[in-house]
Amino acid sequence: MATHGENDGIQGNASQFATHKDGAISKGLPHFTLDIPDALPSPVLIAAPHAGRNYPPDLLASMRNPDFATIRLEDRLVDLLAREVARQTGAALLVADAPRALIDLNRAPGDMDWGMVAEGRPANVSHSAANRRARGGLGLIPRRLNGLGEIWRERISHAEVQRRISQVHEPYHAALKSTLDRIRSRWGGALLIDLHSMPPLKPRRPTDRPAQYVLGDRFGASCNGMLSATAMRYFGRVGARAAHNRPYAGGYVLDRHGAPSVGVHAMQIEVCRSLYLERDHAVPNARAGEIAGVLTGLVRALAEEVVPRRSWPQAAE
Repeated sequence: MATHGENDGIQGNASQFATHKDGAISKGLPHFTLDIPDALPSPVLIAAPHAGRNYPPDLLASMRNPDFATIRLEDRLVDLLAREVARQTGAALLVADAPRALIDLNRAPGDMDWGMVAEGRPANVSHSAANRRARGGLGLIPRRLNGLGEIWRERISHAEVQRRISQVHEPYHAALKSTLDRIRSRWGGALLIDLHSMPPLKPRRPTDRPAQYVLGDRFGASCNGMLSATAMRYFGRVGARAAHNRPYAGGYVLDRHGAPSVGVHAMQIEVCRSLYLERDHAVPNARAGEIAGVLTGLVRALAEEVVPRRSWPQAAE
């Protein structure tokens, strides 16, 4: 059974997966796709919350410059990497079809710039509810982008914000939690790999070679340090430049779902877009299969470390 999404160069057969669709954005567009192998052969769930490309026509019409904004907001085509890695490893897969422009699944429901809402900030919400990302334009519903300014032609209604939370945000996170619970029940532990893409990092000095991958674990709060250490050693072993928590330590997904004390671990992996995309970000480049292979090796290495051991007392509590 084929999963949703474009097939732009990384081939895969998803026939061994059971595909579940839940809810719709507009006129039947699914807001996420969840693929769970029947036998759960891996204790890993791969998620791609910023990969969605199902844009309702009315959403595009409400944007000032949709061609610019959609490309900038997406983790462009990272779902193709995620699907290929899941195919090769047997990991469960959760891919957002709803675009980040509609709602950001890696933000808390209260992380909203209420200045973009027609009715303003609700009386029961404090001024401090939104964090710096929302104030900078990239909250629960993105408002501004560098190089563009305001994304939207008009302000949004409070009712529409709540509709997107109840129809897209809440079901996605419920599916994520239930899948991790199912994996933990099967294996005794579970690992979420929240897959993202990033623009090329700028070198601090002319001689620097910036990281190609960034591993985020909320500075140890969302994932056992042994798993993070295994990931960093793996990147070094395959000759990939990787950084840990800087400049990306992870966000709401890791805060909400990472619980290493009960054996549920969550890490964010950022992949430099130049590794797997052509310059125009329209299609994967010739290295996309190689990069999927690097991530496949990472998932396999981590899967061997997820199941709780006596050396991980916190995972056995």
